[in-house]
Amino acid sequence: MEPKILTTKPSADYELIDSGNEEKLERYGKYILRRPDPQALWKKSQLETEWKNADAIFLADRKTWKKKNESMQNEWQISFGDLKFNIKPTAFKHTGVFPEQEPNWQFIKEKIKNAGRPIKVLNLFGYTGGATLAALSSGAEVTHVDGSKSAITWAKENAELSGLINKPVRWIIDDARKFVMREIKRGGKYDAIIMDPPSFGRGGKGEIWKIETDFIKLLDECQKILSDNPLFFIINGYASGYSSIAYYNVLKSITEKYGGQFEFGELTILESKGKRLLPCGIFVRWSKN
Repeated sequence: MEPKILTTKPSADYELIDSGNEEKLERYGKYILRRPDPQALWKKSQLETEWKNADAIFLADRKTWKKKNESMQNEWQISFGDLKFNIKPTAFKHTGVFPEQEPNWQFIKEKIKNAGRPIKVLNLFGYTGGATLAALSSGAEVTHVDGSKSAITWAKENAELSGLINKPVRWIIDDARKFVMREIKRGGKYDAIIMDPPSFGRGGKGEIWKIETDFIKLLDECQKILSDNPLFFIINGYASGYSSIAYYNVLKSITEKYGGQFEFGELTILESKGKRLLPCGIFVRWSKN
């Protein structure tokens, strides 16, 4: 099996304009943002005059955004991947949406729509809800889990914007492992599981998550809450130091008894001008049909 490259291309409300010298220049709707990206090791293809057009730049040493356009709003809305998001640049340099996930959202929608049966989805480390919205928009019932109250609030805002707030969804502020362990005791079952485990994090009550000690334990626990006829399982990785092949080998041991297909590789974004691919993370996904 060969690794695969999933690519997000420019769209009406989002584009990666340029990248290089460990920075990236992106447009989110009406605003252009400039922020660090350690993967962009190459030289920029656009002149500095293009980069100076940014409405805001993230200052890594101060962990803050510097507005160059004083009329720029603190938050605004975009349409992306057939969904709507509230963009709010944060002190962690994030914007509230991970554009490289768009191919995974399309995968989620396709699998659920073609399943021909009710599907229950568990989204762990759900953050601002892109995968949750994709699943809800396709008719699934979703349980969205994140240890951050502010992330849950943000995800609800995105659901409201996308017209999905009244769909069957549970918003759970909890540590991912603790939630799954309780679901095992309750006999909870899910047809699909999605997770974006960070390399380090804290749960809602200060629980510490370390990927090197907790990731395999979590996957073993998730195996116990899969339904008898699971549909798909997606794992994404960011700055964890692991290869997508490692993720594939782990997920294969959990799901191979069900048959189905596997894909693994890199998540990338295509520049709108330089036409290079910016690597943004890794993924592995398994599906039954």
